[in-house]
Amino acid sequence: MNPNPVNPTSSVLARLRAVLAASPVIAVVRAPRIPDAVALCAALAEGGINLTEFTYTTPDVTTHLRRAAREGRRVGVGTVLTAEQAEEAIAAGASFLVTPGLRPDVARAAHAARVPVVLGALSPTEVAQAVDLGAAAVKIFPARAFGPGYFKDLRGPYPDVPLVASGGVNAGNAAEFLAQGALAVCAGTDVVAPDVVAAGDWAEITRRAKVFTQACAVGGR
Repeated sequence: MNPNPVNPTSSVLARLRAVLAASPVIAVVRAPRIPDAVALCAALAEGGINLTEFTYTTPDVTTHLRRAAREGRRVGVGTVLTAEQAEEAIAAGASFLVTPGLRPDVARAAHAARVPVVLGALSPTEVAQAVDLGAAAVKIFPARAFGPGYFKDLRGPYPDVPLVASGGVNAGNAAEFLAQGALAVCAGTDVVAPDVVAAGDWAEITRRAKVFTQACAVGGR
């Protein structure tokens, strides 16, 4: 049986890949409370991060997503585990979906709606499976498990697969992940610490985003 009966078009794949190539940092927000999703996205953009991934670990995540998407922010949803969540997120305005691991049902729902999906993987076998499922990019998670050098190793058998580093990426190592072959990196608590987000300290979010993006720029991106 074909695990991926709905194949994504090349334009769907290329759309997110082009965005990541131009703006290689995704802010991954895992906070118990987001007082103003629009202000959060604006603070991140001011610091140079134009892609925001809200997650299903945040209560009422689709409300935040809908508000940010209405204001024209480029936002997606992560920790998507089911087709139902995928459809709900897409209806709320998600421009991309992210999974922590291989989720064929999520991939099918994304492809049916012509929304790019980033599938999580770790081993070379899982990377191949993510590609077969039509991933626009493959998120290597947790990236800290093997470090930046692992991306160089994966580039050998998979030179054309867009890889995203997630989990344990910070301002001190982000540039190395990019230099070793990651197309993009995920900025988590190093930029969007839950307590800072919950407090609505947008100036601090902008400051942290600038530090992170400047560190990436020093690495040649």
